[in-house]
Amino acid sequence: MLKVTIKETQNPAIMKFEFPEFISRNQNFEFKNIDETAPSPLAKQLFYLPFVKTVYISGNFIAIEKFSIVEWNEVKELLAEQIETFVDKGGKILNIEESANKKVPVTVYSETTPNPSVMKFVASKMLTKTAVECKNIDETAAAPIAKELFSFPFVKEVFIDENYVSISKYDVAEWMEITQEIRSFIKMYIEEGKTVIDETQLVKTANHEKQQEEYFDKLDTTSQQIINILEEYVKPAVQSDGGNIAFQSFDEKEKRVKVVLQGACSGCPSSTFTLKNGIENMLKEMLHDQEIKVEAVNG
Repeated sequence: MLKVTIKETQNPAIMKFEFPEFISRNQNFEFKNIDETAPSPLAKQLFYLPFVKTVYISGNFIAIEKFSIVEWNEVKELLAEQIETFVDKGGKILNIEESANKKVPVTVYSETTPNPSVMKFVASKMLTKTAVECKNIDETAAAPIAKELFSFPFVKEVFIDENYVSISKYDVAEWMEITQEIRSFIKMYIEEGKTVIDETQLVKTANHEKQQEEYFDKLDTTSQQIINILEEYVKPAVQSDGGNIAFQSFDEKEKRVKVVLQGACSGCPSSTFTLKNGIENMLKEMLHDQEIKVEAVNG
């Protein structure tokens, strides 16, 4: 009889169920709902359980992300038993004839950004729900695509969010020389079904969203207003430029707002102008306080 091993991951919402041998050698799969499960009869079966949110299949394991309606200690043994029973009765984990070597057509195009050192590569499919920034190859545990991109000698930093990859280059090459090479690589990587972001490796604490809400609730009113303004009016604009902005702190005495810049925004020559003439002026106007100052802790 098959025996799967239950293992926790760094993400408390995701549990791994490891098999004694490989179940998928060349492809990684991510199923968000039952309509996507044609390549995996087992994944389809798992989605009949009301707490199953996402199913991942890779190498020798199946990883399952749950909704918060249950705790893992209540259902993990049940899941392991259901997986074992399904396979023991001859159920297929993957429909090899449907999934093997099957490429999913993806469009990838490049966009310039306000930062001349950064190019944005936009895909026709969602890549991640969580922004990931990799300053070097040692930070790529959660982003296999970034690890491979660092094999290019001109790649300095990688930032991935939603449906795009922003790449910062060294001065050893010009964009006109390398853009097509990177675009082709990213397109092929995604089409081959390789893992872009490994959700199981993302470091999250238990009840992360709840903790974020609690953190927000404990902030002073002005800080809350600043966060809401950044989220609603600023973040969409910087994301369209291949970057991201995050609130860090507000000093009420000095009227100083500190933010973190990521992706194309980090190190951008125009970031100071944007902070002072764009974001700072917006906050002054919307908060009715002309003493507000904005600075980037990494800009």
